[in-house]
Amino acid sequence: MTGMAALAPALAEAARATARVASGHSLEDPGEQGAARGAVLDLCYGTLRRFGRVQALVRALSHKGKTATQVQALLWCALYALESGRYATYTVVDQAVRACALLEQWPARGYVNGALRSYLRGRAALERRVLADEEARYQHPRWWIEILQREQPQHWPSILEAGNSHPPMCLRVNRRRIQPAEYLARLAADGLAARSVGACALLLETPVPVARLPGFSEGLVSVQDAAAQHCTRFLDLAAGQRVLDACAAPGGKCAHMLECADVEMTALDADPARAARVGPGLSRLGLRADVRAADCTALDDWWDGRPFDRVLADVPCSGSGVVRRHPDIKWLRRAGDLRTFAQRQTAILSALWRVLGAGGKLLYVTCSVFREENDAVLADFCARTPRARRRPLPEDAGAQLLPCAEHDGFFYGLLEKAA
Repeated sequence: MTGMAALAPALAEAARATARVASGHSLEDPGEQGAARGAVLDLCYGTLRRFGRVQALVRALSHKGKTATQVQALLWCALYALESGRYATYTVVDQAVRACALLEQWPARGYVNGALRSYLRGRAALERRVLADEEARYQHPRWWIEILQREQPQHWPSILEAGNSHPPMCLRVNRRRIQPAEYLARLAADGLAARSVGACALLLETPVPVARLPGFSEGLVSVQDAAAQHCTRFLDLAAGQRVLDACAAPGGKCAHMLECADVEMTALDADPARAARVGPGLSRLGLRADVRAADCTALDDWWDGRPFDRVLADVPCSGSGVVRRHPDIKWLRRAGDLRTFAQRQTAILSALWRVLGAGGKLLYVTCSVFREENDAVLADFCARTPRARRRPLPEDAGAQLLPCAEHDGFFYGLLEKAA
């Protein structure tokens, strides 16, 4: 995909996708297959991880009035392509100009050519200029940076750095079918280096397609972030318990609980399309659950009145702890969204508390690093819920797991319902 004939279509498709993100829409998976799809994804994800930077560079390079969003997006993607080192500089410039025709932006060819050549000539000065802009330097919106500086004064630079990095690929071994040490040996025999980072978690040295994973189709292993694998030990599962996974899709945590204990599992998701993904994943692993498309807060639609012993509330959130996997999130979220998420999270907690039996435990989970969605929600809920008791997590686990080289950012809060 490094040839001149192939890069122009990839740049054009990536420009369309990133222009949609700039207009407020989520990043969509390109329809292309094979190498073409890989190149488009690399351009989209790479550009969005550096979005603040490439936007600042294009503003600095522009000497004309407002240009079409797709033309700006083409320049964003071309700048990432130049910085990625995957292509020769002359190839990127030539193919970006050709991509103008594919975008039906023929008058912009001279502008795109001139802007990219100006960047190559004055790169050092431009670098110094854009680094004065916080959004360009840290690749996150300014409001996001300011919240982390206030809430995580010791860790905010590393959190932002992690958010701009490539995500790790972690596996969860299905211990009903194979032990982690045995599967680690299977990986080594197939030339895949990995190391243990948890009871069932194996971190790959280099990400690979799931088709390369030995025994994947036979259910020996699943792909799941190491931080997402904590829920089973936090919930203290035991055979025979009635367990509810209230926001289950795509089903990773639900499957992990079933791999660890013979529980009676009910799995819900409000989105029918997402709920439909849970069953096939469980079948691949040899597991079963009562999977339903239902809003967990609409109790009359799904609850039979029998209390649950354990409830997993993996609630909708900002996704601020997993932005390296979904880089469009950084630029689609607004500061006011945190309050909206917190209100929804509180509503879910209040509803699920009603289905939890006396002495039961509820695990509140987000993939957020913002206090407004995490500790603040739990503190408010416990303050106005007489029987809610916040329980300590195991000594080696913190409630707020910050994103790092081994795992994404997650928050865990364990509540117990007093008798």
